[in-house]
Amino acid sequence: MSKRNLSVNLKNGFEEFQDLSDIFKNFKNKLNNLNKKSYIVAVSGGPDSLALVALTRAYSFIKKTKFYYVLVDHNIRKNSCNEAMQVKKLLKNNKINLKVILNKKKITKNIQSVARNTRYEILSNYCKRRKIKMLLTAHNLEDQVETFFIRLSRGSGLKGLSSMKALSKISNNVSLYRPLLDTKKKSLIKISKHTFGKYFKDPSNQNLKYLRTKVRNLKKPLETSGIEYEQIIKSINNLASSKATLDEYFNKIFKDLIKKNNKIISINFKKFIKHNKEVKIALINESIKRLKNNYYNPRSKKVDNLIKNIENRNFKKSTLGGCIFILKKGDLCLKVEKT
Repeated sequence: MSKRNLSVNLKNGFEEFQDLSDIFKNFKNKLNNLNKKSYIVAVSGGPDSLALVALTRAYSFIKKTKFYYVLVDHNIRKNSCNEAMQVKKLLKNNKINLKVILNKKKITKNIQSVARNTRYEILSNYCKRRKIKMLLTAHNLEDQVETFFIRLSRGSGLKGLSSMKALSKISNNVSLYRPLLDTKKKSLIKISKHTFGKYFKDPSNQNLKYLRTKVRNLKKPLETSGIEYEQIIKSINNLASSKATLDEYFNKIFKDLIKKNNKIISINFKKFIKHNKEVKIALINESIKRLKNNYYNPRSKKVDNLIKNIENRNFKKSTLGGCIFILKKGDLCLKVEKT
């Protein structure tokens, strides 16, 4: 497609294709509801993120909204820098400026988890420098189901199994919005191919040493058995609805039990002990989040082990999520662990 025809098609909201036009209308309504003047868009070069670039570009022709496109290069793979430059060139050819940020922290352990957290930290800091409060990512329907299975395999409770929220906080000043959670990957591939003619594949997505890759390979066997992702999404949404109700209950407990004074979090220990396991886990996770501003909670197994240690009569001190836990004057106290 020529650049002229591409611009016309984006301005017309993909009206040439009914299915893509419907996706764009849904996307447009979501951003209209957010009603922000500017956004940071996380880009990777894969079909999902390039489809998000196309949708935001189309939206910018309708509303005077500013989008800043950012790619974080972790420099983990040998050719990652070259791949980032290819993505930058592809977008530049379509009059879209891409900011590439090189991650200077060396990642050697828990690669996918640490890389994800580092990416959000870098993107959040970029948002703050630009004084932009909303970050957009291209997580889609398949990502949502994969996250559900990953958390299911790790023994997550209701909070984890309700999977990713469309809108959430990643820091005090920056929110994360996932507008494509109800969109199938095949539709995003169609958008990226139609708009840019190509997309880039991350070789790590085929590496079976990663749990997400193993889970992704379950899709075809499940569909062959008659289990469609759309059915699983319905269950995830039902769990999310139940979680929303439970969150109201948790927030009242948080207000009653958790206190923050300077750089120390205190939990009323007598009241803490009386609650069930699910509430205790929520209290621990919320306390760590308030102290460390972490986006992701620690693994449920680690939180469970911490609670067992705390309930032991000989408990003196333990660590989790970069925090030190101690008992002091009838309170369970947390402070940041020195590194």
